[in-house]
Amino acid sequence: MAYFRIIDKGEGLNRLFIGGVHGKEGLSTVKALEKIQSSDVGEGKLVIHNCDTSPYRSTLDPQYYESKVGREVLYLINHYHPQIYVEAHCYRTENYHKLTYPGRWDEKGVPPLIDLGEGVLIGSASPNIRTTLFTRNDVCITLEMPCNPSKDSLDVYLDVLRIMASSNNREEVEKRMRNKYPSQVERASQYAQEFFGNYPPF
Repeated sequence: MAYFRIIDKGEGLNRLFIGGVHGKEGLSTVKALEKIQSSDVGEGKLVIHNCDTSPYRSTLDPQYYESKVGREVLYLINHYHPQIYVEAHCYRTENYHKLTYPGRWDEKGVPPLIDLGEGVLIGSASPNIRTTLFTRNDVCITLEMPCNPSKDSLDVYLDVLRIMASSNNREEVEKRMRNKYPSQVERASQYAQEFFGNYPPF
């Protein structure tokens, strides 16, 4: 389900939230993205885009970015130059283990996602774009919730989205996330060091 909104609070950093980047995920992610209001946004700009339904292809596949929706994602990143980037996803509950188990390192070549509670998962954005389109200091996360989420899952998902929307710099993001999800951010830091080298947690 396509949805597009710009919330502009003047001078400040750029934020980009993109949902539904493959398959039918957008039918669930729009439920969260459309709840973000102007009052949730700090200084600067927030661009929200939820994609239409598209064929499923993993963002870990470099060819994803040659697809129609992949080119859409690249255009938005290159056009708005966000310092905070959130890729909003949902997953089928039977795939929870595949996304979170340690063997994801070997199977997919990336760290497992981290559970923040109520089945909401967080990790870095795809390495295909994290180190090529963003600076080390930019905040780049993948955020997952169960498709057709429960109210509790949606609340956790929205909590993270609102932290990203209202924070005005990386330091503020990290401080607020550490206060709310200390062990998860610590693990994210460990994964980032092991995978990207001298990189922050998101």
